[in-house]
Amino acid sequence: MNSATPLHHKSSLVIFGAVTFASSWGFWLIAIALGGSVKDSPSVVPYVLGGFGPVFGAIVVRVRRSRRREAPPARAVGLRTGMRLHWVLPLLVMASATVLAAALLSDLLGGPAMSFAEERSMMSDAGGAVPFFVSMLIAGPLSEEPGWRGTAHPRLRASFGRFQAGLLLGVVWAIWHLPLFFVSGTLQEEFGLISWSGPLFALSVIPMAFLTAYAYDRAGVVASIAVHFGVNATIAMLTVKSPVTPTCIVAVQTIVAIILLTSQRDRRADLPVHADTHPRQTVTGTTEAV
Repeated sequence: MNSATPLHHKSSLVIFGAVTFASSWGFWLIAIALGGSVKDSPSVVPYVLGGFGPVFGAIVVRVRRSRRREAPPARAVGLRTGMRLHWVLPLLVMASATVLAAALLSDLLGGPAMSFAEERSMMSDAGGAVPFFVSMLIAGPLSEEPGWRGTAHPRLRASFGRFQAGLLLGVVWAIWHLPLFFVSGTLQEEFGLISWSGPLFALSVIPMAFLTAYAYDRAGVVASIAVHFGVNATIAMLTVKSPVTPTCIVAVQTIVAIILLTSQRDRRADLPVHADTHPRQTVTGTTEAV
């Protein structure tokens, strides 16, 4: 089985994007039409299903690739990462630490003091700590990372460098969230699209794309899920609402992402592969996350 060419990767990306946006935006438009908060039925059903758009896109791409007997992308990090999984916990801690550091910086700059005052109330509303963290794991990390990082990222890396791929995917990821600003009961709707917090949320997705991509390259989709979860859960517990704190989060995560990506060893395997250079390269021992 020969390595798929960049042309195959581009067609797969188009299919992935079409399925992801069509399914996510379609379900979220249904939630908007139903009205009411996503914390109540029936709006919660299409809201949750919409979040799995990237997984639906990943499944379609995987089925198509299997039928065509194409090899996975050369930079796909397989599920069998072995000892590389030792990166997962440190990356999760690092992700949470970026939010905590930003909250402390916000406090020093005159923003709201770091507080977990609403943490117990949120966990009580969710039915306890376990349901709260499970919901944080499903809504975002599990429903998105197999698609954005497990499917789109390695295919983008077939044609672009790390910074270009991360920036492009970050912009697309930010646009994908747009309908959520009109779905009642979401964090985005609470921020408001026409406000300081709305654009800040969209901007914050870009450094997140770099951090999760770095994690994926280290230990696969499990690591990118851990980073996504660490950031989301910490922000939720801090109940970040003031524009000062999100601004600090964007700044801190951007600095951390630049440090991590520039310090990453530039191995030959990290460079774009072109069909005319390796026309018959064989990929072994690599399995996509989805």
